[in-house]
Amino acid sequence: MKPTDFSKYISDFISRYLPLEKGVSNNTIIAYRDTFVLLIEYLQKEKQLKVEKLTLDKVTKKVILDYLDWLQNTRNCGNTTRNARLAAIHSFYRFLQHEDLGHLYNCQKILSIRFKKSQNKSIIYLTIEAMKLLLQQPDYSTNRGRRDLALLSLMYDTGARVQEIIDLTPSMLRLDTPPVIKIIGKGNRARVVPMLDAQTGHLRNYLKENRLDAASANMNPLFFNSRKEKLTRAGIHYIVQKYFKMARKENIMQLPEKISCHSLRHSKAMHLLQAGVNLVYIRDILGHVSVQTTELYARADSKQKRKALEKAYVNINPDETATWAKNENLIMWLKKF
Repeated sequence: MKPTDFSKYISDFISRYLPLEKGVSNNTIIAYRDTFVLLIEYLQKEKQLKVEKLTLDKVTKKVILDYLDWLQNTRNCGNTTRNARLAAIHSFYRFLQHEDLGHLYNCQKILSIRFKKSQNKSIIYLTIEAMKLLLQQPDYSTNRGRRDLALLSLMYDTGARVQEIIDLTPSMLRLDTPPVIKIIGKGNRARVVPMLDAQTGHLRNYLKENRLDAASANMNPLFFNSRKEKLTRAGIHYIVQKYFKMARKENIMQLPEKISCHSLRHSKAMHLLQAGVNLVYIRDILGHVSVQTTELYARADSKQKRKALEKAYVNINPDETATWAKNENLIMWLKKF
């Protein structure tokens, strides 16, 4: 069967344009691929369009809008997920309009689809006391517990994203003096994050116990499951939630109702901010492209806001103390009134 123009350009977009011309990360390619896998699934199930006969002229602006509505109404996706899918679609049609001018009008129609405004969610993070409680939950007497402790500690200490933790190998660690870790972030951008000796104790023990300090293990996953495969996002999510629930049972008042893996990254950023670390340094540690992203933590830190207000506060209100309150004998004051 002759391939369609849709299959040709999608294949070219995913396999050539994104990795070779744009130089995007593998995670971005996977996210874009999943967008089109879902689109094809939608077209087959909801529009009865067979993938073998799917051509570009059948994927109109209305079809894309219906697909985006399907994501939200049927798959219960929020505006953020919808916008991420639309960003992938926009990227494809920007590529297509330069590859085939015959589809320029349809490309521009689809590129005119707007993103929906996403509600700014409050940053969920743990206090230092809550973070200590969370790290007390793993059972240090078991190999699994020691691995989980090393994992949670490193996630917090470095403020790394989940995928960045998944992609770590022993070769990216330098635990001599001073200890540092190399992290590959979004867009394949590398950053070196310093660590304190006190932060690396659990990690050193974990490496030694699992023979990850040997030269032959340099490219192995730093954190792996029982099959020696690197942990997945779902696996790390399970670990975080497991110990979070345990910690919350121990002290429900000290922890929020729910957290995500990203909450450990938020916690590190907030604690650095509260300790007076400059936003520029926090930006570099977290791997943000712009300090404007890091400023979100400053805006969210109500504790810092309160301290700043208290420091700048000048009492300009009149003294509202009742006249009788200055007189120890209320009865005498009433008689004189």
